[in-house]
Amino acid sequence: MIMKIAVVAADGRVAKKVIAEALSRGHEVVAFGRHAENDTPAKEYIQKDLFDLTREDLAGFDAVVDAAGAWSPETFPIIPNAAKHLAGILAGTPVRLVVVGGAGSLFVNSEHTLTVAETPDFPDAFKGVAAAHQQALDFLRTAKDTQWTYINPAGDFQAEGERTGKYILAGEEFTLNSRNESIISYADYAIALVDEIEKGSHSQQRISVVRA
Repeated sequence: MIMKIAVVAADGRVAKKVIAEALSRGHEVVAFGRHAENDTPAKEYIQKDLFDLTREDLAGFDAVVDAAGAWSPETFPIIPNAAKHLAGILAGTPVRLVVVGGAGSLFVNSEHTLTVAETPDFPDAFKGVAAAHQQALDFLRTAKDTQWTYINPAGDFQAEGERTGKYILAGEEFTLNSRNESIISYADYAIALVDEIEKGSHSQQRISVVRA
């Protein structure tokens, strides 16, 4: 079944992989980005800031991918604010919101009281972005009228990693593969994300993926 997918913050590297993967399966993709030029694989590109998007802009889509990212203290708030804005304008509609997450919020114990970002060895350099992703997830858990899914990548999220076509679908806990690795490429993450859009089996849930 051909689906209509909107990718928001489409100029980022994860977004471009998601667009390419969705297009390879024959889906209709509309990319929304801030740049004047379309440097995404999408044939249809709309220049519009994420925070200017309206309910009408996203009506008629089967799914909206929130690929908003930030890498500086000044921009970290973009991550939770993007989730809030998109969840708000999609509330009460059947349009699914699929959010690109970060590994720091995964739990490392069965009681779900300690996250990766809270462990002693978690690098200080990533604490800010991890906190921003945590805030986004915390908000989504309260968004009862939005059909959201939050997808955590593995700890080692590789922009240039190979597309193996294989991944392990996990849940709330930090998961290692059979080689004791927490790793996934952007390309394999995109496969998992588009699979989730097609299957729609984890509404209002957080899931995670790691290379098989």
